[in-house]
Amino acid sequence: MFFHIILERNMQLHPRHFGPRLRDKLVSKLMKDVEGTCSGRHGFVVAIMGIEHVGKGLIRDGTGFVTFPVKYKCVVFRPFKGEILEAVVTMVNKMGFFAEAGPVQVFVSNHLIPDDMEFQSADTPNYTTSDNSVKIQKDSEVRLKIIGTRVDATEIFCIGTIKDDFLGVISDPGAAS
Repeated sequence: MFFHIILERNMQLHPRHFGPRLRDKLVSKLMKDVEGTCSGRHGFVVAIMGIEHVGKGLIRDGTGFVTFPVKYKCVVFRPFKGEILEAVVTMVNKMGFFAEAGPVQVFVSNHLIPDDMEFQSADTPNYTTSDNSVKIQKDSEVRLKIIGTRVDATEIFCIGTIKDDFLGVISDPGAAS
């Protein structure tokens, strides 16, 4: 799920950047350092929406660097147990498949795939129904449900299922050919 939150960060700036464009340099450095990162507490920082406040800088002894406290508004993505996501399959093996929903990687075990689907280890590994009407392979789009998350300091891992109503393949790249 996506949230708008306000976060704080101490930014260090080299003295060569002091001048009329100091604030612009702080903003660009903040975007470069923060966008695309993950904190276990808040989730993945998708985008910085704006700067709320830049505090007074503190000169660091001996280096000349200045530390500025910066408050900024951003959009974060944090998956929760029970949430339904649409994801793209990145890898299929006999244990299950991995899919990516934005920045988060989800593993779906073969025990959480419907019973009528079997693993086929052909030239492109896939899970196929007995009548060959539905196929899950690399680059297939699936709708899945998060049944578990594990949060590290810098990463979020998810376990998902497609063994429920209205879950499964949305589009199959192999069907177009």
